[in-house]
Amino acid sequence: MKIGVFSTFMSPLATPGMIRDFGRQAEDIGLDSIWMGEHVVLFDKNTFGYPSSKDGRIPLPEGGGMLDIIATFGFLAAGTTRLRLGTGVALVPQRNPLYTAKEICTLDWLTNGRIDFGIGVGWNKEEVEACGYGWEDRGARCDEFLEVMRRLWTEPVVDFQGKWVKFETCRLDPKPIQKPHVPIIVGGYAEPALRRAVRFGAGWYGFSRDPAGTKEMLRRLDEAFAKAGRQRNQDFQIIITPPATMPIDAMQEYAELGVDRLVVNLGSQRADRVGQRMAEIEKLVKMVA
Repeated sequence: MKIGVFSTFMSPLATPGMIRDFGRQAEDIGLDSIWMGEHVVLFDKNTFGYPSSKDGRIPLPEGGGMLDIIATFGFLAAGTTRLRLGTGVALVPQRNPLYTAKEICTLDWLTNGRIDFGIGVGWNKEEVEACGYGWEDRGARCDEFLEVMRRLWTEPVVDFQGKWVKFETCRLDPKPIQKPHVPIIVGGYAEPALRRAVRFGAGWYGFSRDPAGTKEMLRRLDEAFAKAGRQRNQDFQIIITPPATMPIDAMQEYAELGVDRLVVNLGSQRADRVGQRMAEIEKLVKMVA
């Protein structure tokens, strides 16, 4: 089981120096990857609350906000050589699919194939609508956008006629370094998300899942594969971020479930807390080595 860290970098704590040093330290202690979540804008009032907090709000430093995943990964890539960089998750149905395809394959090109494209449909209705898209049809739109991106990454010339995207004799270069394309890691717990993982995914990502919840999701994922007439094989990656309160010494259970990559939540980005947490994560790396 490989160990990564989840850290959605936030201003004002995540300065250029902090991010650069963090990337180097992550590589030095043997971490597999760094994962970042995505939100373009946030709102004082939401129809649905953030599912990973008790009050329904994303915890932010006072006066701060979330850094952009693409720009931050480009910055991290320049200061590292081995770390994989994963979006956890990119909100595909509120993104322009052509721009997204270009950004992700460019990152893959510049990092020599170190990008994992974690994707999801999102929970923030106001954010989806502010980006110019509808809320109710975001799942179908996500599937169409993924198909567009997959074809642009793998075919020299693409014609596409969908509900949201239409073009003829379109070329996107350079192609990704990874073949057949950048790995698509599907997040989400509803049946459509599991079907999406079977159709498009090189893996499935569960956020804030304890071992019991992980075991149940793997059962449901295997059912989704069976319904599609397929079987989950060893190349299909299971990636889990445990609950932030879970003790480091309890995380060995995930390896017993067959989890391939454990992405531990960093938590606070205050300098003193980062040092303490990274020492704990280094202990976990040595435990599973």
